[in-house]
Amino acid sequence: MFDRFYTNVTKAPEFPLGFDWINADRPLSLEMLRGHVVVLDFWTYCCINCMHTLPVLAQLEKKYEGKPVVFVGVHSAKFFNEQDRKNIEHAVRRYEISHPVLVDRQMTIWQKYDIAGWPTIVIIDPKGTIAYKQSGEGQKELIEDTVDTLLEKHGKAGTLTREPAKISHQVMHDKSILSYPGKIALSNNKIAISDSNHNRVIITDMNGKIENIIGNGRAGFLDGDFSNASFFRPQGIAWKDNNTVFVADTENHAIRKIDLLAKKLSTVAGTGKQGPWMSSGGIGKDTSLSSPWDIIVKDDLVFVAMAGNHQIWVYDIKTDLIQPFAGNGHENIVDGGRMRAQLAQPSGLSLFADRLYFADSETSSIREVDLQSGHVRTLVGQGLFAFGHKDGHVDNALFQHPLGLCAMQNRIFVADTYNSALRSIDVENNNVSTIIGRHASGICRLGDPNCDSLGLYEPSDVKWYMDKLYIADTNNHLIRIYDTKTNLLNTLEITA
Repeated sequence: MFDRFYTNVTKAPEFPLGFDWINADRPLSLEMLRGHVVVLDFWTYCCINCMHTLPVLAQLEKKYEGKPVVFVGVHSAKFFNEQDRKNIEHAVRRYEISHPVLVDRQMTIWQKYDIAGWPTIVIIDPKGTIAYKQSGEGQKELIEDTVDTLLEKHGKAGTLTREPAKISHQVMHDKSILSYPGKIALSNNKIAISDSNHNRVIITDMNGKIENIIGNGRAGFLDGDFSNASFFRPQGIAWKDNNTVFVADTENHAIRKIDLLAKKLSTVAGTGKQGPWMSSGGIGKDTSLSSPWDIIVKDDLVFVAMAGNHQIWVYDIKTDLIQPFAGNGHENIVDGGRMRAQLAQPSGLSLFADRLYFADSETSSIREVDLQSGHVRTLVGQGLFAFGHKDGHVDNALFQHPLGLCAMQNRIFVADTYNSALRSIDVENNNVSTIIGRHASGICRLGDPNCDSLGLYEPSDVKWYMDKLYIADTNNHLIRIYDTKTNLLNTLEITA
């Protein structure tokens, strides 16, 4: 049954010596794991399909706990930023990965195993032979069947270890008020923050004083009053009016609505389960969604960056219908009519006049949909593997996996996430410049004479409000405020 999945190589290549391990108290080798079924997950932390696979692996880890089955993540980076061990450690913490992760330096292991895409699952039998290899998400049953068959076969043959390996790691907890804040929204002198890894939304005044906390802090999918309701790593957030906030509840694959007057959280779209790759939509709560990452409201329409489908969707508040709005579902950077265009993991939205701007993260691009003509156009960006940090004319400028943006009259501010930078697109002059960046030696800090500008750490969002830019400084667990008049970067002090 395994040959149809893997036919190129029989023996699993050994892990290289000297590579970094995360979530392991010692370097591992296939030799020391002889007698175990070893499940390798080749992933990179930008990839939405990899994110969808992680909960599946977590479920399987629980199922096989105490048995001779070892799960190992092999992090083979796509972007430059993802090659840094510290950044991978943050991703491991953010997605609460408990199994060991091997940092694949220069994609060495990827090449040895002849991997072609993210994610790819490889299963190695207790004798060190590759028994299964398959790319893509949605493999739970196949992985389960393969592992169960190998355990039964090698249990009968006596080739299973009698003492399953015990691999320990230290669980890190963030003690800051925020944990990996994803998105922010401002209106009527209020700030709404998706406190993503605390599974809640916080509403503060402009000084950071907390006025409302929505969510009990535990991952879940429960409507109700603020103290009992639950989210699962929410991201996008948008005000409709002074008392209504919509939330992209990303890992619940749902759109939620906060009613500040009634102090209630309700679900308007999504079933709590991930939907299929291709879908025509339907009635809000009857329709399964796929990783809604950002959200923005225009009148009675709620636009959704549906990262998991490589599309933008729209929810009509009046009709309670949600359906695709732009993108045909294929992952690429192709302009044209909105339903013929191709997008790649859209993750940030901004509206100005009759233009819907979006950060298309996997193509490291900034694009727009003309709401009148329905035409999709790329402003900056060149392709799935064209990325970097380069200022200048829009035809040559480069971003690296941007997740957030804010459009103004003739300017678009961009949270250039994997460059840990705040960038600006001058639409009138077709020019890109860096406002806040990084020094080659590391993150720049205020007052550091070696830095030309101030520092951020994987910012995921930026919003303009009263001559200031509010930034979700995600990996620093902070909300930063950049004063455009004084050129100072400050921190919003959040207090109870």
